[in-house]
Amino acid sequence: MRDIAAELGISHATVSLALRGSNRITEAVRQRVQATAEALGYRPDPMLAALSHYRKGARDGPVTAALAWINAWPHPEHLRSLKEFDQCWTGAQSTAAKFGYALEEFRLGTDHTAESLHEALRARGIHGLLIPPQTAMPDWTGFPWQDYAIVRLGRALPEPRCHLVAADQVANTCLAFRRIREAGYARVGFVSREGESEMDDGHSFQAGCLIAQQQVPPVLRLPVFTTGGICKLQLRSAFLNWVHEHRPDAIFSDDPAIGELIRSTGLRVPEDIGLAISSVLAPTVEAGIDLQPAEIGRVGFLLLNSLLTDRSRGLPDTLRRLLVEGSWQPGKTLPLRA
Repeated sequence: MRDIAAELGISHATVSLALRGSNRITEAVRQRVQATAEALGYRPDPMLAALSHYRKGARDGPVTAALAWINAWPHPEHLRSLKEFDQCWTGAQSTAAKFGYALEEFRLGTDHTAESLHEALRARGIHGLLIPPQTAMPDWTGFPWQDYAIVRLGRALPEPRCHLVAADQVANTCLAFRRIREAGYARVGFVSREGESEMDDGHSFQAGCLIAQQQVPPVLRLPVFTTGGICKLQLRSAFLNWVHEHRPDAIFSDDPAIGELIRSTGLRVPEDIGLAISSVLAPTVEAGIDLQPAEIGRVGFLLLNSLLTDRSRGLPDTLRRLLVEGSWQPGKTLPLRA
């Protein structure tokens, strides 16, 4: 650091702050220091870095930095009213606190435009954004992505094109089909809500379904029933026709309303048909996949923290997509068959 300081004619303390990405140093000076460090072959000592991290973690110090959780829902209070997304927040917030960060919610669209959001974040010295799933595409017009490290939770929306952490829906669907068959059900059908909204992840579920069906004889491979695009007045009869034609003895679905749809046909769960859901946080179906949303939030923060440590900002050329596998949860809607 003293070599870099001598090269640039600044103090070694300034070099130290610049290498740590401190907001006390201007961006121009940080860039000069980092460029000179690279040219001189500077590398931090990993053992000293580990020791520093241990010493900081060994004492209960105050939170010294903040990260932003961007809520762009039309009714922002609805985001964390959903258990899955509330657990994502809890996993991210508790892990951030261990590293000395406070996770703060900022509301885009209701409290802020993209421009005023940037001003608020800059005033708070915030450079890390965690973006949970949104109900529709937020208006990010004019937002300076190059100033921020960004991680999205979930992959339903295409923008911003940044690193993300999401549930591994392909693996989860394969797991569900395997567990349903192990419970004694042979004809397993998949009901997808693909196309109903921008929030669904139907392609991943259907890919998992196709993989899972390769494990059984062709006669047991049932076509997917898709609720998206079907008028609500015609949905019940279309679904009942599918059931009568293909005779599933169990259904796996990504549609939280699947239980109500089945009951509307006169079929009983589980007496007539077994039922499992892609997220057991849905209120009416007990068997299915636990998506581990708290772990998704935790890993989301860890990825964001790695970007901040690496001083990596802006929308990347090469994306990182970290997938978290869920676990199977049995329940009364899918009892074991003799």
